[in-house]
Amino acid sequence: MEARAARRRDVGARLERALIAAAAVEGCVLRIVEASWVPWASVTFSGARHRLTLELDESIVAKAWLVALPELELPISGHLVADLQVTMVETADGVVCAGIEALTVEEC
Repeated sequence: MEARAARRRDVGARLERALIAAAAVEGCVLRIVEASWVPWASVTFSGARHRLTLELDESIVAKAWLVALPELELPISGHLVADLQVTMVETADGVVCAGIEALTVEEC
């Protein structure tokens, strides 16, 4: 049970690392401005709901990456990204700011 609790505690950090790595593959430098998560459970699954605010330097590649993000495979040890949505995108002064909401579930 202790290992499961530890996995649950750091799922937010794992999601952040997965997002940064996925952006880097496309040549984008991603900055996590704000991040939070809360435990989530249904009758059959346990996981977490995440909210993040991201920043990227404005480019066509960065905007394309954000459009593709909900369909990307984000490897997170011990978890699956069950749902991910880009909830907001704003551009100002050469920076793209995006809001992300995601649901991760623990692998069985």
